[in-house]
Amino acid sequence: MSKIKVMSEILANKISAGEVVEKCASVVKELVENSIDAKATEIKIDLIDAGLKSIKVTDNGIGMDKEDARLAFSRHATSKLLKEDDLFFIGTLGFRGEALPSIASVSKVCLQTAQDEKGTQIIIEGGKLISEETCALNQGTVIEIKALFYNTPARLKYLKSETTELANTTSFIEKLALSYPNIRFTLTNNDKVVVKTSGSGNLHKTIHEIFGLNISSNMIEIKNSNDDFDIYGYICKPQILKSNRNHMITIVNGRVVRNNELNKIINDAYYTYKPDIKFPVIVILINTDPTLIDVNIHPTKQDIKISKMAELSSLLYDTIKDALYHNLLIPKIEIAPTDNEIKDSYVEQIIKKEEPSVVKEEQTVFDLGVKENVKEEVVINEELKSLKLYPVGLALGTYIIAQNDEGVYLIDQHAAQERINYEKYLKALINEEITTTSLLFPISIELSASDFITIKENMEVLTNLGFKIEEFGVNTIIVKEHPTWLKKDYEEEQIRKIIDLVIINKNNFDRVKFNEHIAITLACKTSIKGNTNISMESIEEILDALVKTDNPYNCPHGRPTIIKFSIYELERMFKRVMN
Repeated sequence: MSKIKVMSEILANKISAGEVVEKCASVVKELVENSIDAKATEIKIDLIDAGLKSIKVTDNGIGMDKEDARLAFSRHATSKLLKEDDLFFIGTLGFRGEALPSIASVSKVCLQTAQDEKGTQIIIEGGKLISEETCALNQGTVIEIKALFYNTPARLKYLKSETTELANTTSFIEKLALSYPNIRFTLTNNDKVVVKTSGSGNLHKTIHEIFGLNISSNMIEIKNSNDDFDIYGYICKPQILKSNRNHMITIVNGRVVRNNELNKIINDAYYTYKPDIKFPVIVILINTDPTLIDVNIHPTKQDIKISKMAELSSLLYDTIKDALYHNLLIPKIEIAPTDNEIKDSYVEQIIKKEEPSVVKEEQTVFDLGVKENVKEEVVINEELKSLKLYPVGLALGTYIIAQNDEGVYLIDQHAAQERINYEKYLKALINEEITTTSLLFPISIELSASDFITIKENMEVLTNLGFKIEEFGVNTIIVKEHPTWLKKDYEEEQIRKIIDLVIINKNNFDRVKFNEHIAITLACKTSIKGNTNISMESIEEILDALVKTDNPYNCPHGRPTIIKFSIYELERMFKRVMN
C-alpha cells in the first residue's frame, strides 16, 4: 500500500501559513498590499489588542465581484500573475496567491467587497467556507481577521506581547506610507490613532507625519539617475542618527525591502560623517525595470536580488556622498517651540522644497562654505552660505569659541585637529610619490611568533608605504626608514600602530580601507587632546586649517567638529525675544 498521500488543501494552506504568516504584522502586510494592488487611495487598519484579537483592513480600491471573492481564498489563485513570463515583469506587491488562503486556514475571516452597489460577504473559519451572501457596501473591500492561530496552538503561543506586535505592525505601516505618500493611511489600535498620513503625495510631508519635525527638518533631498536606475528620497544630516538600521528605509519599485548590500552602500557613504555604531535615517525610492530585480526569492518578498548591482552601488554612494558634501552640516542648538508656537504655516515652511541659489566662491581665512576644489560658481542649497568665523577664546581647555554675524560657534579642538590630520595623512597615503627619511637610531619591534609571520607575509604593504624593515633576530623586526609624513617625535608610536593595523587586517586586506584606518588612527593619536589650553595663535591655526579641509564638519569618527548657537536662539534663552 502506498505511503505517499496528497495532503488536503487545508493542511497545505496551514503549512504555507507557517512561511507567510509569522505574526500579526505579517497578516497586516499581506492585506494592506492587496489593498494597494487594488488601487486604493485610502486604507484604514483597525486593530484590537495589537491584532491579537482582531485585524480589520478597509480600503476604497476596485473591489471584487462575487466569483472573484470566492476564488481569492483558493490556493495559488491570483489576478496578478497569469503566465510564466509574467515572473520577469512583476509590477504588483503580491503575485503568488498564497496569502489569503494561508491566513484563512489559521483564523476566522469575514470578507466584504463590492465593485458596484451590490456587495459580497464571505465568512471562512479555519479554511472552511461558512457562509456566502450579498451585502450593502460602497466600492472597495473590508476584511477582518479574528482569532489568529486559534486552531494551531503551537503557533499561537509564539506570538509576542501586545506591545511587540503593535510595534512591528506600526513599523511596517510607517514604511509602507513612505513608499506610497499618495495613499492616505490610518492605523488604530483599540480605537486610538497610532499612524495617520494625509496622502498628499509629498514625500517630505509624509516623513514629517511619520517621524516628526526634528527629523523632517534635518533631511536632505537627493535625486539622481543613470541608464538603469532612478533614485529619489531624503537622507538625514549626521546629527540625526539612530542606534539600529530600522530607520534605513529602501523602497524598490514601491516595495519595502531589507537588503544588506543596499544598507552597506548607504552606511559606507556616511563614512567619517558618523560613528560606526550609529546609523542614518534615510528614505530612498529606487525605480528600475522589473526585469532587473527578482522578488521571488523569499516567502515574505522583503528581500530581493538586483541585477547591475555595481551600477546601483555607484549611483547611490556618489549621490549620498555628494549631498552630504554640499550641505552645511553644522548642528544648531535650538530651543523646542511651545505648543502655541507650532503653527501650520511653520510646518509647511519646513517641508517646502527650497529653491536653489547661486553662491559665488569667496575663500576667506575662516570660510566654512564653498570648498577650494569646487567650481568658481556652484549651485547649492540656500542654507549653504559663506561662513566667516572670528576666534574669541577657549572654554574648558577643550572648546574653541568663535563668532560671526549669525551667532556663536563652539569648535571641539581635538575633533577639529583630528579632521585636519586625517586628511593630511590620507592625502600622503594615496600620493604616488613617497619620500622617506632614515632613522638615526633604528626602531626595534619584538612580536609574537604568529604576528611575526603575518608581518613577513605582508612586508610589501609596509614597503609600499615607505618603510624599510628588516628581520632582526627571533620574532623581531627593525625599522630603518619611514615616510616623512609621520609626525615628528611620535615616530615609534605611529609605526607600532601601523604594524598593528597590518596584523589586524591580514585576512581582509583592502588598500583603500587600510589607508583610511591608518589615517584615522594616526590622526586621533597625534591631535591635541581635550582639557589642554592652547594659545590664540594655535586657535587661529586650527580654524585656518579646518576651513581648508574637504569636510570641516565632522571628525573622521563622525563626531561633529562645530556646533552653532544662533543669535535668535541665544536671545530666546535670555528672554530677549519671547516668540
